[in-house]
Amino acid sequence: MNITIDYFLILSAVMLGAGMYGFFTRRNTLAILISIELILNAADINFAAFNRLCQTGIEGYVFTLFSIAISAAETAIAIAVMINIYRMLKNNYVDELDTLKW
Repeated sequence: MNITIDYFLILSAVMLGAGMYGFFTRRNTLAILISIELILNAADINFAAFNRLCQTGIEGYVFTLFSIAISAAETAIAIAVMINIYRMLKNNYVDELDTLKW
């Protein structure tokens, strides 16, 4: 069975939809971070799928590698921020982050 690009695009669209739904409906900062990671992974799947479709070089894989590196750095910084928020407020809910204002 030959897997066409349609399957990759459908998987990417489902992941994008799940990430957007989670981003807009969750209140916990960790759940929002996971939703953002789903959105970025959907873009990575698109890069790899279109690189396979075009077969011109490795540009899609290079973009995917850069995206994964940026995602790792973003996750490390976001988790550090979440830890500091939890230390100050004793919760991780986005609704109560306005108490950090001056």
